[in-house]
Amino acid sequence: MTLLSTSAMPRRGVLTLVALLLVAINLRPALTSVSPVLGSIAEALALSPSWQGILTTLPVLFLGLAAPLAPKLVRRIGPERSVFAALVVLALALLARPYVVTTVGTAGLFLGTAVAGGCIGVIGVLLPGIVKRDFPRRVSIMTGLYTVALNLGASAAAGTTEPLRQALGGLWQNASQGASTGPWQGALAFWLLPAVIAALFWLPQLKGTKPVRVPVRRGARLRHDPLAWQVSLFMGLQSSLAYIVFGWLPTILQDRGLAAVTAGLALSVSILLQVITAILAPWIGSRMRDQRAVLIGVMTLTLIGLLGCLYAPIASVWLWIVILGLGQGGTFSMALTLLALRAPDATTAASLSAMAQGIGYTLAAMGPLLVGVLHDWSGGWNVVGFLVSAIALAALVMALGAGRDRQVASTLGAD
Repeated sequence: MTLLSTSAMPRRGVLTLVALLLVAINLRPALTSVSPVLGSIAEALALSPSWQGILTTLPVLFLGLAAPLAPKLVRRIGPERSVFAALVVLALALLARPYVVTTVGTAGLFLGTAVAGGCIGVIGVLLPGIVKRDFPRRVSIMTGLYTVALNLGASAAAGTTEPLRQALGGLWQNASQGASTGPWQGALAFWLLPAVIAALFWLPQLKGTKPVRVPVRRGARLRHDPLAWQVSLFMGLQSSLAYIVFGWLPTILQDRGLAAVTAGLALSVSILLQVITAILAPWIGSRMRDQRAVLIGVMTLTLIGLLGCLYAPIASVWLWIVILGLGQGGTFSMALTLLALRAPDATTAASLSAMAQGIGYTLAAMGPLLVGVLHDWSGGWNVVGFLVSAIALAALVMALGAGRDRQVASTLGAD
């Protein structure tokens, strides 16, 4: 029995596809909308670089911490209702987090950010299983579309949040009271709208759904499988680099001389370019005997792009943005592809997905936090290059194991 295999009649229509893609669009804006206005938030709330690092870390940390909640929700209310509930709470968290600072202080911003990350973590575990259940013969195509939608949401939030802040500036300056309010609040709150739209489109999926029986210890066997750990650690290490980019790249580029809007646009372009390799890398990798060469190639591009953004002349930044985007699109999509390729059956794939995302995203949260701490300690960005290089090299080591043509032990029949 898989995590999502016993729900009501499978839905493969156009409305289901649209609903899935709209949900996927909401899996990154809560994260990528913060970094373009991080400077404004820090100025308004007097946040040090270390506290800024914590702010960018919290949603990633709760992506991992909330992942184990997904099977429990499925047992109680079913997968479709679990996705809907997470969308509703996500919308409420995105509405609350910019404004609760006026009532409960800065802690409210951090709490709202953590809740938003947890909701995304639950949805992120459930969607791949729903895709595999409802589109069993089109998993690779649907995974590509899912990744494209995710990247579009991330890119839109990265590229438009700062322009939104500037457009709302006059209105919020007239209406705000005190240093803890400002146009950044409306720019962040805007991203509840896609969550509300997705929830409305998801409503038809709730008809006839019911809870699903899921064995509590389904993933116990995987925790003793070295290959499962290699897949999970690769997921976490490549995600750590991704969330360093999401959380800090605009700030780094601003400090290197780019205007705030241009820095946000650079992140947006990088994420948008991920679509190319998000589709191509799995297509190429699935046709090879093993995936080590593809994994090494995309991770190398990612490291080159990051180091270029940190150290190369700022006039050449768009070259490094392109390389970075192509690299990270491939690393993320290949991490998702490994979850299917390394599992012998759908049950094990669901368990491996929960393990990889739970462990991986918890590990990934350390990246943005360490960037903030290192920046606070050194007063600059040069030392960050050593951190991203170490993470990338560790990911390459994991890729050599996870990319082999092997499969993890089946969890069918596990206690």
